[in-house]
Amino acid sequence: MKVYYSTTDLPAFKHAVMTIGTFDGVHLGHRQIMDQLKEEALLIGGETVIMTFHPHPRKVVPGQPAIQLINTIEEKIELLDKYGIDHLVVIPFTPAFSQMTPEEYIENFLIRTFHPHTIIIGYDHRFGHGRKGDYRLLEAYSDRLGFRLKEIPGFVIDKNTVSSTLIREAILRGDMDKARSLLGYDFFFEGTVVEGNKLGRTLGYPTANLRIENEEKIIPGNAVYAVTAEVRGEKSAMRGEAVKVNKGMMNIGVRPTIGGTQRVIEVNIFDFDQQIYGQTLRVYVNKFLREEVKFNGLDALKEQLAKDKLMAQ
Repeated sequence: MKVYYSTTDLPAFKHAVMTIGTFDGVHLGHRQIMDQLKEEALLIGGETVIMTFHPHPRKVVPGQPAIQLINTIEEKIELLDKYGIDHLVVIPFTPAFSQMTPEEYIENFLIRTFHPHTIIIGYDHRFGHGRKGDYRLLEAYSDRLGFRLKEIPGFVIDKNTVSSTLIREAILRGDMDKARSLLGYDFFFEGTVVEGNKLGRTLGYPTANLRIENEEKIIPGNAVYAVTAEVRGEKSAMRGEAVKVNKGMMNIGVRPTIGGTQRVIEVNIFDFDQQIYGQTLRVYVNKFLREEVKFNGLDALKEQLAKDKLMAQ
C-alpha cells in the first residue's frame, strides 16, 4: 500500500475505486467497505484508494465533543496495509478544509483530485461544512461528473451496528470481549517503559510501567486485564517488525492499596526478565479479569496477584 500525505504528489490513479472516512479502529464495518472496494476494482481493472483525515475532524471543528481515538495514525496505516489496498491518501484536516461547502468539496476537491471511477461510502457518511453533504448529494452529481456511486449498509453484530463510537464505549468500560467482537482483533496500544516505584518487584511481580506518548489514544478503564505484550526497540517499531510475544497481566488504576492517587499502567510480563527502560511496549488487551480493588495490606494483594496470574495464563 502506497501512502501519501499530500494531494500534490498523487499519481494518476487507474480507474480509481475509492472510499472516504476516518476509519478509526479499522473495524469489521470498515472491512466490509474495503471488501467491496477490492471487488469493484477487480471487475474494472482499477486501483483501490482510501482517503482518510488527520487529525480527526472532531479535533478541528469548533464545538465538537472531546474524542479519544482507537488508533493513532501510524496504527491505522499499519492495519489498513494488511487488507490489500493500493493507495492511502491522508488529507490534512484543517479549519480551511472544514469550511468547504459540500458542493465545493465534491466538485473542486474530490473530483478534481481523484477523478474517481467509483465512490463507495458507508451508510452514515457525511461531508462538507456542517456535515450537510450525504449520499443523496453525491448521487445528484454522479451523472454530470461521471462517477459511479455505491452505498454500503451498516454492519450489524448482535443487533448492534458496528461503529467506532460503540467500540470506544466498550474500551472505556473495560469490555474487551465486546471491543474484540466489533474490531475483529484485540485492541492494542503502545507506551514507553519508564521507571516506577518497583513495588511489583518486591511482591514477586515486576512490572513495566508505561508512559503513553500520544494523548489522543484511548486507554481501557481502570481494572486488571490479561494481555499479551511485544517489546519493540525504536528501529523495530518503525519498521513494524514482529517481535517475541509474551503473555502477561496489566493493572490500570491508582493502586488504592498503597494509597495511590495517580493513574498508572503496569504490565507484568510472564517469563520475562530483561531491562527494557526507554523501549516501546505494545500491549494487546485480551480480557478483563477484575475491577481494581483496595486490599487489606500487601500480603492480601500478593495473594490476589497469584490468582490473577493463573486467570491470565
